[in-house]
Amino acid sequence: MSRFVLYFICVLSSALALVPSAAHVMELPNKIKMPKAEYLVARQLYRGWQFVGVVVVAALLSTLALTISLYGQPKPFAAALVACLCVAGTQAVFWIFTFPVNRATTNWSTLPENWVPLRQRWEYSHAASAVLNLVAFVAVVLSVLWASNA
Repeated sequence: MSRFVLYFICVLSSALALVPSAAHVMELPNKIKMPKAEYLVARQLYRGWQFVGVVVVAALLSTLALTISLYGQPKPFAAALVACLCVAGTQAVFWIFTFPVNRATTNWSTLPENWVPLRQRWEYSHAASAVLNLVAFVAVVLSVLWASNA
């Protein structure tokens, strides 16, 4: 694979991974205050979003490949490593915080008595992932720019 193709895949996949997480952050102020019935309705908008996982896998694998390919170029390598670690961090956040809430609520088709703290955990875990995705995207862009100017 040419380095140009790798750069393109890294920038595209990290940008696409940022889109849904940024959407969650932008929705958060309105959704966090919704009453139970309205929140359940709003949650139905996320049906099919599990396919975003394909983009996340692409971002993780491509940033890993970029990191490996830039070994020996300190600045681009460091930025690529930050990007890869941030994308991996989004997965840690998902599996530690988000996924257990999805299971406890049967993917938000039922709400247990403790649904409010579960909602907070779910919403804020997505906000944390958005920050990590933003840092990853910026790091990928910097890595590509620094490697291109080396």
